[in-house]
Amino acid sequence: MPRMLPRARVLCLAGWAAALAACQAAAPAPARDLDVPYEPTSPEIVQAMLRLARVRADDVVYDLGCGDGRIVIEAARLGARGVGVDLDPQRIREARANARAAGVEGRVDLRLGDLFETDLRPATVVMLYLWPEVNLRLRPKLLSELRPGTRVVSHTHDMGDWQPQETTVVSGHRLYLWTIPAR
Repeated sequence: MPRMLPRARVLCLAGWAAALAACQAAAPAPARDLDVPYEPTSPEIVQAMLRLARVRADDVVYDLGCGDGRIVIEAARLGARGVGVDLDPQRIREARANARAAGVEGRVDLRLGDLFETDLRPATVVMLYLWPEVNLRLRPKLLSELRPGTRVVSHTHDMGDWQPQETTVVSGHRLYLWTIPAR
């Protein structure tokens, strides 16, 4: 291996530092603090959530806080359309790469955005894996924007005094299903 001159070594290190800074600049931080930390849902739970919601090919499945996109990707494999929303640009990049790798890129829309500012009206199913206080803050938006009959599934956390139509436990995790009532 050829020996580098001291000046060449410094230039090489400076080049690596510039490349690292450029990579960090290309990965912007979320627009605001995340509502919940990223915690991937296991494949078993993803499948159970889709079954509990009775996802069909004519559904539009929203995953609020979609992380790496696994729920909307699996919904798309069932023929549904999926919309994933996340505040973290890194998660959205991962989700888009995962959708491409799964061959469902044309059936999913992965959006960098705030779940509290997202228009939910097109959804027929909404998936959640949020914290209890976030579910409670989101509940009025779900009830006002979603059409009657839209199904809402939450992994682990309930919605306070809004009683679910159905619950199930999978691998020690409770899943909840609500249906938006008629107005």
